Amino acid sequence: MKSNNQFALLGQRRFMPFFITQFLGAFNDNVFKNALIIMIAYQGAQFSDINANTLTNLSAGLFILPFFLVSATAGQWIDRTEKSHAIRLIKLLEIVIMALAAVAFVYGNLYMMIGLLFLMGTQSTFFGPAKYSYIPQHLKANELVGGNALVQSGTFVAILAGTILGGNLIAGDQGRIYVGITLVVIAVIGYLSSLGIPHTPSVDSGLKINWNIFSETGRNIRFIKKNRTVFLSVLGISWFWFLGATYLVQLPGYTREFLAGDEQVVTMLLAFFMIGIGIGSMLCNVLSGQKLEIGLVPFGSIGLTIFGIDLFFAKPEIIAATLMNATEFLKQPYSFRILADISLIGIFGGFYIVPLFALVQQRSDPSHLSRVIAGNNVLNALFMVLSSVMAIVLINADVNTATILLVTAILNAFVAIYIYTLVPEFLMRFMVWILIHTIYHVRKQGYENIPDEGPALLVCNHVSYVDPMIIAGCIRRPVRFVMYYKIYDMPLIHFVFKTARAIPIAGAYEDRELMEKSFIDIAQALKDGDLVCIFPEGSITRNGDINRFKSGIKRALKTTSVPVIPMALNGLWGSAFSRQKRFILWRLGYGFRARINLAIGPAVPPEQATPELMEQQVKALRGDRK
Repeated sequence: MKSNNQFALLGQRRFMPFFITQFLGAFNDNVFKNALIIMIAYQGAQFSDINANTLTNLSAGLFILPFFLVSATAGQWIDRTEKSHAIRLIKLLEIVIMALAAVAFVYGNLYMMIGLLFLMGTQSTFFGPAKYSYIPQHLKANELVGGNALVQSGTFVAILAGTILGGNLIAGDQGRIYVGITLVVIAVIGYLSSLGIPHTPSVDSGLKINWNIFSETGRNIRFIKKNRTVFLSVLGISWFWFLGATYLVQLPGYTREFLAGDEQVVTMLLAFFMIGIGIGSMLCNVLSGQKLEIGLVPFGSIGLTIFGIDLFFAKPEIIAATLMNATEFLKQPYSFRILADISLIGIFGGFYIVPLFALVQQRSDPSHLSRVIAGNNVLNALFMVLSSVMAIVLINADVNTATILLVTAILNAFVAIYIYTLVPEFLMRFMVWILIHTIYHVRKQGYENIPDEGPALLVCNHVSYVDPMIIAGCIRRPVRFVMYYKIYDMPLIHFVFKTARAIPIAGAYEDRELMEKSFIDIAQALKDGDLVCIFPEGSITRNGDINRFKSGIKRALKTTSVPVIPMALNGLWGSAFSRQKRFILWRLGYGFRARINLAIGPAVPPEQATPELMEQQVKALRGDRK
């Protein structure tokens, strides 16, 4: 088994006790929440005269309100405290809360149960920063996506299991008693699992806590906003929780009103939704090649909108007069489409959320990560509160639950367009990801020769117009490409090159001023620690052969001495984006079956990296295949 296989983490003490602890916490929360929501939806009239949908949305709002109120304090406390100790204290608090919840369930005190949701939310508010700041302290950079995928899929499997168990327990004759016993038992087991979490040092033991939640919340948000990509990623995560909260809260009403389904059907739909998110989260690590691939985020948002809209149109025209159980529902002709939509919404939600969490962890200052997560939780909470507010307003305006879900799916499209307009890097990576996973099939060799950090000059042969996109899609670190200015300015793909901060260059006979500026920009990029890629041939090959390397390598290294890494592409000659002169339809067809290889050689010291030597190395890496 490879060391970077995400499942290998489950056999290691640095991850497994933490994973079990967070899994059981999410599981217990959802046994409580779903038992309460199902009880309100189907038995609420026995305990209260308030409309069941209003009570359901009020309950959801009370659970997430502490995330808005207490997150600032929680983030500071977690940054100041050794994390394994903090997690154990949080789990002890969970035992107390669940014991009180057990009493409330046994005696049928609905309002006490709803009030305890606020305390549960408070406990979860403190656990969130501990959870997400713990991960990067114990996982390597190339394990972040896999670790987050496990945590996200585990969380949603826990939500699924808790949802199913809570729904089934509360539906029984002695359901409230069984729910109460289960809550206490799981809380105790969760505490015991936390005892195995390894020591995790404080990142700022001298931090003085600011108890003013308003000023500290504002400071957290301002800190996050300093990093534009992190801030907009946090907004994207918050929007996901707006969507998730809407689906979780509205599905029971949607099932009862439009599908004529009973508690079993609600539980089944929620199960398919959670399984979908778990599958999508786990697939992220495969689809991204065990690296952070933010191109999956737009892919996820597209699916969320398409299948969210289809869910509205999938509902039956004629609603059954009596409630159906799961077996009866599955016999209906529309059931498969409903289940497919729910599952795919979950899968694309997994594609959307995992890269965003990994991006926030990777690009945030480690000493402030808990406070970044706390700020993230504040915005998450705000968006979830807005979800509840929107639902309550629409319900009071006589808008049904199916239409609420439709409105949410349409809003998702507008939010996605807005975010990707502000951060075109997401859309650019999506286009690159689509290119190398649909049109071309790319195999990488020697990736370990790319340094994890620090500057390097990459040199590669030039076969097609999309060489930079293929290289960018294969290398985890951002790469700045030096390319002919006319290719840089080409319609359609100019956006991609500009977003990737490519450096346009011209020949001395065309624009000497631009050429000189290009080498100044190359030197500055290398000084800044970037990877810079040049194509020393100076132009795309017209016959598939590697042309003589020009003096650009020497010019690039003139003022900045960095390692030079040879790379070679083969398999692109004859594709639609090459200069092969065959009939265009033949070249398009070739592109869809092409097997591309990117070979990366060991670094060459700058003093040895002559154009002649680098040409020989690139030719050797390419081999005979063009």
